[in-house]
Amino acid sequence: MGVTSKLTGLFARSRRTVPDRPLPGAAVAEIEDLRLRLGDREVLSGIGLTAVAGEVLALVGPNGAGKSSLLAALAADLPATSGTVRIDGRPVGDWSAPDLALRRSVLPQSAALSFPFPVADVVRMGRAPWAGTAFADADDDEVTAAMAATEVTHFARRPFSALSGGERARVALARVLAQRAPLLLLDEPTAALDLRHQELVLRICRERAAAGDAVVVVLHDLGLAAAYADRAAVLHDGRIAADGVPSEVFRDELLSRVYRQPVEVFPHPRTGAPLVVPLREPARPEADDRRAGVSADPDLTRA
Repeated sequence: MGVTSKLTGLFARSRRTVPDRPLPGAAVAEIEDLRLRLGDREVLSGIGLTAVAGEVLALVGPNGAGKSSLLAALAADLPATSGTVRIDGRPVGDWSAPDLALRRSVLPQSAALSFPFPVADVVRMGRAPWAGTAFADADDDEVTAAMAATEVTHFARRPFSALSGGERARVALARVLAQRAPLLLLDEPTAALDLRHQELVLRICRERAAAGDAVVVVLHDLGLAAAYADRAAVLHDGRIAADGVPSEVFRDELLSRVYRQPVEVFPHPRTGAPLVVPLREPARPEADDRRAGVSADPDLTRA
């Protein structure tokens, strides 16, 4: 029996309540006064956040700010030290693992498999939570759609272990999309991707939000967050420094302070979305000459 069949059998034996689709604007997940300690360090302190159906929420901030820890707590993969995390109106601890798998799907930072499963089988693993429900009949359609959306159909039979880092990231995303939970939690889904596929992933996030899902995505690229997110929560030292529409939240002073790097923010000339770039000193003419391979010595440049 293959691993996909084993997973399907495990979920099929459990008794689950299939969730209703959330209403537009409804709170799909809520965090209240969340505190999280890892060892002797408090990595999240007093966090309050809501993920809303029909919305893309970007979590941004510097390394170590608590973005991945917050996503893991929201997914119920890290237990809160104190505070409340609710999904579909109930504390996450009240859901069984199979029931939780129907309500939220999670893409971790890295995707690793110990065995060379074919790509199509890896994506099909995402359908395991629906085994034994009326929605199991949609397995083939959901797998096909997820693979097409992430552009991995053409290597469906290749072993996962033979893929490049970016290809593995797209297959892992396809598995999460095939799961078709109303809460989509993505941790740095664009980190290993080229320019085209970064845009592709964020367009998928927008499409899932338009279909009524709540999407929470950890991003380092502030330009992507500004272009595609409905809201952005800026994390700093385990707290939320700002939460709102990117055009209101992404300000020079705030981002410069949070990232400890002077930045300038200005509107894109066509879309108006904020562009965030490091504040750099203008290049010196001599440096420009050196980069162009031209000597700055007038004795060598005279005609």
